[in-house]
Amino acid sequence: MNRPQMIIFDYGQTLMAERLFDSVRGTAAVMRHAVRNKYNLTAEQIQEEAGKIHRELFLSGVYDTVEIPNRVFNGLLYESLGIKIDLSADEIDRIFWDASAPGKPTEGLPEFLDYLWAKGIKTAVLSNIPYSGNVVSDRINRLLPDNHFEFIIASSEYIFKKPNPMIFRLALEKAEKKPEDVWFVGDNYACDVVGAKNAGMFPIWYTGAVDVKDNHNDVLRISAWTELKDFIEKCDY
Repeated sequence: MNRPQMIIFDYGQTLMAERLFDSVRGTAAVMRHAVRNKYNLTAEQIQEEAGKIHRELFLSGVYDTVEIPNRVFNGLLYESLGIKIDLSADEIDRIFWDASAPGKPTEGLPEFLDYLWAKGIKTAVLSNIPYSGNVVSDRINRLLPDNHFEFIIASSEYIFKKPNPMIFRLALEKAEKKPEDVWFVGDNYACDVVGAKNAGMFPIWYTGAVDVKDNHNDVLRISAWTELKDFIEKCDY
């Protein structure tokens, strides 16, 4: 096997390990900027309404392949509840995300990215995520200030999400690479591994930040970035 010309990373639980998601904490942080709360709703009550919207979307099947941007979701949620937030859509995303799911780079990742840069292997990011592309890029650049990512794709900006082949096709076009020259690393077997494989990329299943009990023998599985480094070293140029 030849070494990759590029490795594309998933974001959540691959690049970044995030705490258990707490939507009430995130909503409470956003509501500190409310200039109108017609019904004096609490963060808990707002999240109950958010849950109803989520269930409706799940039942419709739209969540299977399509990303609903937070700016659209929040417009319906807050305005239908008589709430006005004195923030831009990006600011709401940033405040909610920072409060609901603080993150940090997965163990050994900065060193692995330095290794790839030194070897001339390009890197990029493709994430299923409802936050705006600007907010996702800002967080990554803040938590990984020395990264050399060629591009960062947030599904919120492009309608479709993994494993839909269209989002992988977009990534390959931005990379200007053939599928066989690109590896994809992610923590989600169905979205990342199967999606990348179907797109012609070489998939790697990273489980270092999640508790995975499933066993699939059709994929390279790693739990530490040093394992992928060792695998690359055994590949041909």
